[in-house]
Amino acid sequence: MASVTPHTRTPFAGPSLDDFEAARGIVARVAQPTPMESSRFLADVLGAPVLLKCENLQRTGSYKIRGAYHRMSRLTAEERERGVVAASAGNHAQGVAFAARELGIHATIFMPVGVAIPKFQATRAYGADVVLSGSIVDETLRAAADFAAETGAVLIPPFDHPDVIAGQGTLGLEILDEVPDVATVVVPIGGGGLISGVSSAIKQRAAREGRSVRVIGVQAANAAAYPPSLAAGAPTDIAITGTIADGIAVSRPGALNFEIIRDAVDTVVTVSEDDIARALLVLLERAKLVVEPAGAAGVAAILAGLVPADGTTVAILSGGNIDPLLMQRIIGQGLAASDRYLKLTIMLPDRPGQLARIAELLAGVNANVVEVLHTRHGRGMQLSQVELDVSVETRGTEHRQQVISALRAAGYDPVVDDD
Repeated sequence: MASVTPHTRTPFAGPSLDDFEAARGIVARVAQPTPMESSRFLADVLGAPVLLKCENLQRTGSYKIRGAYHRMSRLTAEERERGVVAASAGNHAQGVAFAARELGIHATIFMPVGVAIPKFQATRAYGADVVLSGSIVDETLRAAADFAAETGAVLIPPFDHPDVIAGQGTLGLEILDEVPDVATVVVPIGGGGLISGVSSAIKQRAAREGRSVRVIGVQAANAAAYPPSLAAGAPTDIAITGTIADGIAVSRPGALNFEIIRDAVDTVVTVSEDDIARALLVLLERAKLVVEPAGAAGVAAILAGLVPADGTTVAILSGGNIDPLLMQRIIGQGLAASDRYLKLTIMLPDRPGQLARIAELLAGVNANVVEVLHTRHGRGMQLSQVELDVSVETRGTEHRQQVISALRAAGYDPVVDDD
Protein backbone atom coordinates (compact mmCIF):
# COMPACT_ATOMS: atom_id res chain seq x y z
CA MET A 1 0.00 0.00 0.00
CA ALA A 2 1.28 3.44 -0.91
CA SER A 3 0.14 6.98 -1.46
CA VAL A 4 1.18 9.90 -3.62
CA THR A 5 0.02 13.47 -3.12
CA PRO A 6 -0.20 15.37 -6.43
CA HIS A 7 0.86 19.01 -6.67
CA THR A 8 -2.35 21.05 -6.57
CA ARG A 9 -2.56 23.94 -9.05
CA THR A 10 -5.34 26.02 -10.54
CA PRO A 11 -7.07 26.51 -12.87
CA PHE A 12 -7.79 22.90 -13.82
CA ALA A 13 -7.19 21.54 -17.29
CA GLY A 14 -10.07 20.05 -19.28
CA PRO A 15 -13.80 20.80 -19.04
CA SER A 16 -15.09 23.85 -17.19
CA LEU A 17 -17.88 23.77 -14.62
CA ASP A 18 -20.24 25.03 -17.34
CA ASP A 19 -19.16 22.08 -19.50
CA PHE A 20 -19.99 19.64 -16.71
CA GLU A 21 -23.37 21.26 -16.11
CA ALA A 22 -24.20 21.10 -19.83
CA ALA A 23 -23.10 17.47 -20.00
CA ARG A 24 -25.41 16.68 -17.11
CA GLY A 25 -28.50 17.55 -19.13
CA ILE A 26 -27.34 15.32 -21.99
CA VAL A 27 -26.32 12.36 -19.81
CA ALA A 28 -29.66 12.50 -17.97
CA ARG A 29 -31.34 11.17 -21.12
CA VAL A 30 -29.91 7.72 -20.44
CA ALA A 31 -28.18 7.60 -17.03
CA GLN A 32 -30.37 7.29 -13.97
CA PRO A 33 -29.48 8.95 -10.65
CA THR A 34 -28.04 6.04 -8.70
CA PRO A 35 -28.72 5.37 -4.98
CA MET A 36 -26.56 6.82 -2.23
CA GLU A 37 -26.48 4.21 0.55
CA SER A 38 -25.12 4.75 4.05
CA SER A 39 -22.92 2.08 5.63
CA ARG A 40 -22.84 1.75 9.40
CA PHE A 41 -20.18 -0.95 9.19
CA LEU A 42 -17.77 1.22 7.20
CA ALA A 43 -18.62 4.23 9.38
CA ASP A 44 -17.52 2.22 12.42
CA VAL A 45 -14.32 1.23 10.62
CA LEU A 46 -13.52 4.79 9.54
CA GLY A 47 -14.83 6.64 12.57
CA ALA A 48 -16.90 9.00 10.41
CA PRO A 49 -20.06 8.74 8.25
CA VAL A 50 -19.58 6.71 5.06
CA LEU A 51 -21.93 6.65 2.08
CA LEU A 52 -21.72 4.49 -1.03
CA LYS A 53 -22.52 5.97 -4.45
CA CYS A 54 -23.93 2.91 -6.24
CA GLU A 55 -22.92 3.22 -9.88
CA ASN A 56 -22.88 -0.59 -9.84
CA LEU A 57 -26.66 -0.17 -10.15
CA GLN A 58 -26.37 2.17 -13.15
CA ARG A 59 -27.72 1.09 -16.55
CA THR A 60 -25.18 -1.27 -18.17
CA GLY A 61 -23.78 -1.86 -14.68
CA SER A 62 -21.25 0.98 -14.45
CA TYR A 63 -20.63 4.72 -14.76
CA LYS A 64 -19.18 4.24 -18.26
CA ILE A 65 -22.48 5.01 -19.96
CA ARG A 66 -22.14 8.64 -18.86
CA GLY A 67 -18.95 9.41 -20.78
CA ALA A 68 -19.74 7.18 -23.75
CA TYR A 69 -23.17 8.70 -24.35
CA HIS A 70 -21.96 12.26 -23.89
CA ARG A 71 -19.09 11.78 -26.35
CA MET A 72 -21.27 10.12 -28.98
CA SER A 73 -24.09 12.65 -28.61
CA ARG A 74 -21.67 15.31 -29.82
CA LEU A 75 -20.74 13.53 -33.05
CA THR A 76 -21.74 15.22 -36.29
CA ALA A 77 -24.27 13.61 -38.65
CA GLU A 78 -21.42 12.62 -40.95
CA GLU A 79 -19.49 11.02 -38.09
CA ARG A 80 -22.56 9.11 -36.93
CA GLU A 81 -23.01 7.76 -40.43
CA ARG A 82 -19.48 6.31 -40.31
CA GLY A 83 -20.25 4.43 -37.10
CA VAL A 84 -18.17 4.08 -33.96
CA VAL A 85 -15.58 1.61 -32.71
CA ALA A 86 -14.25 0.94 -29.21
CA ALA A 87 -12.03 -1.52 -27.41
CA SER A 88 -12.74 -2.80 -23.92
CA ALA A 89 -12.78 -5.85 -21.68
CA GLY A 90 -16.24 -5.00 -20.39
CA ASN A 91 -17.72 -1.80 -18.97
CA HIS A 92 -16.66 0.66 -21.68
CA ALA A 93 -17.80 -1.86 -24.29
CA GLN A 94 -21.26 -2.06 -22.78
CA GLY A 95 -21.48 1.71 -22.35
CA VAL A 96 -20.59 2.37 -25.99
CA ALA A 97 -22.88 -0.38 -27.27
CA PHE A 98 -25.82 0.92 -25.25
CA ALA A 99 -25.20 4.55 -26.21
CA ALA A 100 -24.89 3.61 -29.88
CA ARG A 101 -28.22 1.81 -29.76
CA GLU A 102 -29.93 4.80 -28.14
CA LEU A 103 -28.45 7.22 -30.69
CA GLY A 104 -29.02 5.00 -33.73
CA ILE A 105 -25.31 4.60 -34.49
CA HIS A 106 -23.68 1.37 -35.66
CA ALA A 107 -21.05 0.18 -33.18
CA THR A 108 -18.19 -2.28 -33.52
CA ILE A 109 -16.60 -3.36 -30.25
CA PHE A 110 -13.25 -5.12 -30.00
CA MET A 111 -12.85 -7.30 -26.90
CA PRO A 112 -9.95 -9.54 -25.75
CA VAL A 113 -10.20 -13.21 -26.67
CA GLY A 114 -10.49 -14.23 -23.02
CA VAL A 115 -13.21 -11.74 -22.11
CA ALA A 116 -15.76 -12.93 -19.53
CA ILE A 117 -18.75 -14.50 -21.27
CA PRO A 118 -21.38 -12.37 -19.45
CA LYS A 119 -19.66 -9.15 -20.62
CA PHE A 120 -19.38 -10.44 -24.18
CA GLN A 121 -23.03 -11.45 -24.26
CA ALA A 122 -24.25 -8.18 -22.73
CA THR A 123 -22.30 -6.09 -25.25
CA ARG A 124 -23.68 -8.05 -28.18
CA ALA A 125 -27.18 -7.91 -26.71
CA TYR A 126 -27.08 -4.10 -26.95
CA GLY A 127 -26.75 -4.49 -30.71
CA ALA A 128 -23.03 -4.00 -31.29
CA ASP A 129 -20.87 -6.13 -33.58
CA VAL A 130 -18.32 -7.77 -31.27
CA VAL A 131 -14.88 -8.76 -32.56
CA LEU A 132 -12.58 -10.84 -30.35
CA SER A 133 -8.98 -9.78 -30.88
CA GLY A 134 -5.82 -9.86 -28.77
CA SER A 135 -5.04 -11.57 -25.50
CA ILE A 136 -4.63 -8.31 -23.53
CA VAL A 137 -6.48 -4.98 -23.72
CA ASP A 138 -3.48 -3.14 -25.24
CA GLU A 139 -3.58 -5.51 -28.23
CA THR A 140 -7.34 -5.07 -28.47
CA LEU A 141 -6.94 -1.28 -28.47
CA ARG A 142 -4.48 -1.48 -31.36
CA ALA A 143 -6.91 -3.65 -33.33
CA ALA A 144 -9.70 -1.11 -32.77
CA ALA A 145 -7.43 1.76 -33.85
CA ASP A 146 -6.51 -0.14 -37.02
CA PHE A 147 -10.21 -0.73 -37.73
CA ALA A 148 -10.93 2.98 -37.30
CA ALA A 149 -8.12 3.89 -39.73
CA GLU A 150 -9.31 1.37 -42.32
CA THR A 151 -13.07 2.07 -42.16
CA GLY A 152 -13.38 5.65 -40.99
CA ALA A 153 -15.34 4.63 -37.90
CA VAL A 154 -14.98 7.10 -35.00
CA LEU A 155 -12.89 5.67 -32.17
CA ILE A 156 -14.55 6.26 -28.79
CA PRO A 157 -11.76 6.36 -26.18
CA PRO A 158 -12.43 4.94 -22.72
CA PHE A 159 -11.04 7.90 -20.77
CA ASP A 160 -8.68 10.32 -22.56
CA HIS A 161 -11.09 12.79 -24.19
CA PRO A 162 -12.71 15.99 -22.85
CA ASP A 163 -16.22 14.86 -23.83
CA VAL A 164 -15.76 11.55 -22.01
CA ILE A 165 -14.35 13.34 -18.95
CA ALA A 166 -17.26 15.82 -18.95
CA GLY A 167 -19.73 12.93 -19.04
CA GLN A 168 -18.06 11.11 -16.16
CA GLY A 169 -17.88 14.34 -14.17
CA THR A 170 -21.67 14.51 -14.00
CA LEU A 171 -21.34 11.91 -11.25
CA GLY A 172 -19.40 14.43 -9.17
CA LEU A 173 -22.20 17.00 -9.48
CA GLU A 174 -24.70 14.32 -8.44
CA ILE A 175 -22.66 13.55 -5.32
CA LEU A 176 -22.56 17.22 -4.29
CA ASP A 177 -26.33 17.52 -4.70
CA GLU A 178 -27.04 14.35 -2.72
CA VAL A 179 -24.47 14.90 0.06
CA PRO A 180 -24.01 18.66 0.54
CA ASP A 181 -21.73 18.15 3.57
CA VAL A 182 -19.37 15.68 1.86
CA ALA A 183 -15.78 16.13 3.00
CA THR A 184 -14.03 13.33 1.11
CA VAL A 185 -14.78 11.45 -2.11
CA VAL A 186 -12.92 8.18 -2.78
CA VAL A 187 -12.68 7.12 -6.43
CA PRO A 188 -11.18 4.06 -8.22
CA ILE A 189 -8.58 4.91 -10.88
CA GLY A 190 -7.68 3.04 -14.06
CA GLY A 191 -6.81 5.32 -16.97
CA GLY A 192 -8.29 8.23 -15.05
CA GLY A 193 -11.53 9.07 -16.87
CA LEU A 194 -13.82 8.81 -13.85
CA ILE A 195 -11.66 10.56 -11.26
CA SER A 196 -10.53 13.33 -13.62
CA GLY A 197 -14.16 14.20 -14.33
CA VAL A 198 -15.40 13.76 -10.75
CA SER A 199 -12.50 15.62 -9.12
CA SER A 200 -12.58 18.54 -11.55
CA ALA A 201 -16.36 18.98 -11.33
CA ILE A 202 -16.33 18.74 -7.53
CA LYS A 203 -13.35 21.04 -7.02
CA GLN A 204 -14.68 23.71 -9.37
CA ARG A 205 -18.15 23.76 -7.87
CA ALA A 206 -16.85 23.57 -4.29
CA ALA A 207 -14.57 26.53 -5.02
CA ARG A 208 -17.50 28.50 -6.38
CA GLU A 209 -19.42 27.73 -3.18
CA GLY A 210 -16.46 28.76 -1.00
CA ARG A 211 -15.62 25.37 0.49
CA SER A 212 -13.27 22.45 -0.07
CA VAL A 213 -13.72 18.72 -0.72
CA ARG A 214 -10.90 16.19 -0.58
CA VAL A 215 -10.65 13.70 -3.47
CA ILE A 216 -8.69 10.47 -2.99
CA GLY A 217 -7.87 8.17 -5.91
CA VAL A 218 -7.36 4.43 -5.44
CA GLN A 219 -5.43 2.04 -7.69
CA ALA A 220 -4.76 -1.68 -7.47
CA ALA A 221 -1.13 -2.06 -6.39
CA ASN A 222 -0.51 -4.52 -9.23
CA ALA A 223 -1.71 -2.01 -11.83
CA ALA A 224 -0.78 1.37 -10.40
CA ALA A 225 0.44 3.70 -13.15
CA TYR A 226 -0.40 6.97 -11.40
CA PRO A 227 2.01 6.95 -8.41
CA PRO A 228 5.14 6.67 -10.62
CA SER A 229 3.64 9.05 -13.17
CA LEU A 230 2.90 11.69 -10.54
CA ALA A 231 6.39 11.24 -9.11
CA ALA A 232 7.90 11.66 -12.59
CA GLY A 233 5.67 14.59 -13.50
CA ALA A 234 4.42 12.94 -16.70
CA PRO A 235 2.43 9.84 -17.78
CA THR A 236 4.62 6.77 -17.37
CA ASP A 237 4.19 3.23 -18.67
CA ILE A 238 4.20 0.37 -16.17
CA ALA A 239 4.14 -3.41 -16.42
CA ILE A 240 0.85 -4.74 -15.06
CA THR A 241 1.03 -7.86 -12.92
CA GLY A 242 -1.96 -10.07 -12.18
CA THR A 243 -4.91 -8.28 -10.60
CA ILE A 244 -8.54 -9.20 -9.98
CA ALA A 245 -9.43 -5.56 -10.63
CA ASP A 246 -9.28 -5.81 -14.42
CA GLY A 247 -11.56 -2.80 -14.81
CA ILE A 248 -8.78 -0.48 -13.57
CA ALA A 249 -5.79 -2.36 -15.00
CA VAL A 250 -4.36 0.31 -17.32
CA SER A 251 -0.63 0.50 -18.05
CA ARG A 252 -0.42 4.24 -18.83
CA PRO A 253 -2.47 7.26 -17.64
CA GLY A 254 -4.42 9.25 -20.17
CA ALA A 255 -2.64 12.49 -21.10
CA LEU A 256 -5.48 14.90 -20.30
CA ASN A 257 -6.57 12.76 -17.36
CA PHE A 258 -3.09 13.01 -15.89
CA GLU A 259 -3.10 16.81 -16.11
CA ILE A 260 -6.43 17.05 -14.31
CA ILE A 261 -5.55 14.48 -11.65
CA ARG A 262 -2.22 16.19 -10.97
CA ASP A 263 -4.12 19.42 -10.30
CA ALA A 264 -7.41 18.30 -8.75
CA VAL A 265 -6.79 15.06 -6.82
CA ASP A 266 -5.41 15.36 -3.29
CA THR A 267 -3.93 11.89 -2.86
CA VAL A 268 -3.55 8.64 -4.83
CA VAL A 269 -3.24 5.43 -2.79
CA THR A 270 -2.82 1.78 -3.72
CA VAL A 271 -4.50 -1.32 -2.30
CA SER A 272 -3.52 -4.99 -2.41
CA GLU A 273 -5.39 -7.88 -3.98
CA ASP A 274 -6.40 -9.07 -0.50
CA ASP A 275 -7.67 -5.57 0.33
CA ILE A 276 -9.88 -5.62 -2.77
CA ALA A 277 -11.19 -9.13 -2.13
CA ARG A 278 -11.97 -8.21 1.48
CA ALA A 279 -13.86 -5.11 0.32
CA LEU A 280 -15.92 -7.06 -2.18
CA LEU A 281 -16.89 -9.51 0.56
CA VAL A 282 -17.82 -6.68 2.96
CA LEU A 283 -20.04 -5.07 0.33
CA LEU A 284 -21.74 -8.37 -0.38
CA GLU A 285 -22.30 -9.30 3.26
CA ARG A 286 -22.84 -5.92 4.94
CA ALA A 287 -24.35 -3.77 2.19
CA LYS A 288 -26.01 -6.54 0.12
CA LEU A 289 -24.38 -5.07 -2.99
CA VAL A 290 -22.76 -6.98 -5.85
CA VAL A 291 -19.70 -4.99 -6.94
CA GLU A 292 -16.88 -5.89 -9.31
CA PRO A 293 -13.31 -5.80 -7.94
CA ALA A 294 -12.43 -2.47 -9.58
CA GLY A 295 -15.61 -0.94 -8.21
CA ALA A 296 -14.70 -1.99 -4.67
CA ALA A 297 -11.30 -0.25 -4.66
CA GLY A 298 -12.56 2.78 -2.73
CA VAL A 299 -14.00 0.61 0.02
CA ALA A 300 -10.73 -1.35 0.07
CA ALA A 301 -8.89 1.89 0.82
CA ILE A 302 -11.22 2.61 3.75
CA LEU A 303 -10.75 -0.89 5.18
CA ALA A 304 -6.98 -0.60 4.75
CA GLY A 305 -6.86 2.63 6.77
CA LEU A 306 -5.83 4.84 3.86
CA VAL A 307 -8.72 7.33 4.15
CA PRO A 308 -8.70 9.99 6.91
CA ALA A 309 -11.73 10.27 9.18
CA ASP A 310 -12.43 13.95 8.52
CA GLY A 311 -16.16 14.33 8.02
CA THR A 312 -18.58 12.56 5.70
CA THR A 313 -16.94 10.28 3.14
CA VAL A 314 -18.46 9.06 -0.14
CA ALA A 315 -16.94 5.99 -1.82
CA ILE A 316 -17.90 5.49 -5.45
CA LEU A 317 -18.80 1.90 -6.37
CA SER A 318 -17.91 2.32 -10.02
CA GLY A 319 -19.25 -0.95 -11.43
CA GLY A 320 -21.01 -4.21 -10.74
CA ASN A 321 -20.25 -6.33 -13.81
CA ILE A 322 -18.58 -9.42 -12.40
CA ASP A 323 -18.39 -12.94 -13.77
CA PRO A 324 -20.11 -15.30 -11.28
CA LEU A 325 -17.18 -17.72 -11.50
CA LEU A 326 -14.74 -14.93 -10.67
CA MET A 327 -16.96 -13.85 -7.81
CA GLN A 328 -16.83 -17.36 -6.38
CA ARG A 329 -13.01 -17.25 -6.40
CA ILE A 330 -12.84 -13.76 -4.96
CA ILE A 331 -15.21 -14.61 -2.14
CA GLY A 332 -12.85 -17.43 -1.19
CA GLN A 333 -9.90 -15.03 -1.32
CA GLY A 334 -11.84 -12.48 0.72
CA LEU A 335 -12.69 -15.06 3.37
CA ALA A 336 -9.03 -16.06 3.62
CA ALA A 337 -7.92 -12.42 3.79
CA SER A 338 -10.42 -11.88 6.61
CA ASP A 339 -9.08 -14.93 8.52
CA ARG A 340 -12.36 -16.74 7.99
CA TYR A 341 -11.01 -19.54 5.81
CA LEU A 342 -8.03 -21.61 6.90
CA LYS A 343 -6.09 -24.20 4.90
CA LEU A 344 -3.77 -26.48 6.85
CA THR A 345 -1.35 -29.27 6.04
CA ILE A 346 -0.76 -31.74 8.86
CA MET A 347 1.62 -34.70 8.83
CA LEU A 348 0.07 -37.66 10.67
CA PRO A 349 1.35 -41.07 11.83
CA ASP A 350 0.04 -43.76 9.47
CA ARG A 351 -2.17 -45.57 11.91
CA PRO A 352 -5.93 -45.93 12.42
CA GLY A 353 -7.85 -43.18 14.20
CA GLN A 354 -5.66 -40.20 13.31
CA LEU A 355 -8.15 -38.64 10.88
CA ALA A 356 -10.92 -39.06 13.44
CA ARG A 357 -8.70 -37.46 16.07
CA ILE A 358 -8.14 -34.36 13.91
CA ALA A 359 -11.87 -34.13 13.21
CA GLU A 360 -12.56 -34.32 16.94
CA LEU A 361 -10.08 -31.55 17.71
CA LEU A 362 -11.57 -29.27 15.05
CA ALA A 363 -15.09 -29.95 16.27
CA GLY A 364 -13.93 -29.13 19.80
CA VAL A 365 -13.07 -25.58 18.75
CA ASN A 366 -16.18 -25.22 16.53
CA ALA A 367 -14.26 -25.08 13.24
CA ASN A 368 -16.39 -26.20 10.31
CA VAL A 369 -14.54 -28.54 7.93
CA VAL A 370 -15.00 -27.58 4.27
CA GLU A 371 -12.62 -29.96 2.48
CA VAL A 372 -10.24 -32.81 3.33
CA LEU A 373 -7.51 -34.53 1.31
CA HIS A 374 -5.80 -37.53 2.91
CA THR A 375 -2.85 -39.03 1.02
CA ARG A 376 0.14 -41.31 1.48
CA HIS A 377 1.83 -40.02 -1.68
CA GLY A 378 3.88 -36.85 -1.38
CA ARG A 379 7.40 -35.54 -1.66
CA GLY A 380 9.53 -35.83 1.47
CA MET A 381 7.06 -38.09 3.26
CA GLN A 382 8.26 -41.00 5.36
CA LEU A 383 6.70 -44.42 4.86
CA SER A 384 5.17 -44.16 8.31
CA GLN A 385 3.42 -40.84 7.54
CA VAL A 386 0.31 -39.60 5.76
CA GLU A 387 -0.41 -36.03 4.71
CA LEU A 388 -3.69 -34.36 5.61
CA ASP A 389 -4.78 -31.19 3.82
CA VAL A 390 -7.81 -29.73 5.55
CA SER A 391 -9.77 -26.52 4.88
CA VAL A 392 -11.97 -25.07 7.62
CA GLU A 393 -14.20 -22.06 8.13
CA THR A 394 -13.24 -19.79 11.02
CA ARG A 395 -14.88 -16.75 12.59
CA GLY A 396 -11.88 -14.42 12.34
CA THR A 397 -8.32 -13.94 13.53
CA GLU A 398 -8.89 -15.01 17.14
CA HIS A 399 -10.77 -18.18 16.20
CA ARG A 400 -8.16 -19.00 13.53
CA GLN A 401 -5.42 -18.89 16.15
CA GLN A 402 -7.55 -20.98 18.50
CA VAL A 403 -7.77 -23.73 15.85
CA ILE A 404 -4.02 -23.75 15.28
CA SER A 405 -3.27 -23.72 19.01
CA ALA A 406 -5.61 -26.66 19.66
CA LEU A 407 -3.83 -28.78 17.07
CA ARG A 408 -0.38 -27.85 18.42
CA ALA A 409 -1.46 -28.56 22.00
CA ALA A 410 -2.43 -32.06 20.86
CA GLY A 411 1.09 -32.66 19.50
CA TYR A 412 0.54 -31.86 15.81
CA ASP A 413 2.50 -29.36 13.71
CA PRO A 414 0.00 -27.75 11.30
CA VAL A 415 1.44 -25.74 8.39
CA VAL A 416 -0.76 -22.83 7.26
CA ASP A 417 -1.26 -22.50 3.51
CA ASP A 418 -1.42 -18.74 2.84
CA ASP A 419 -1.92 -19.03 -0.94
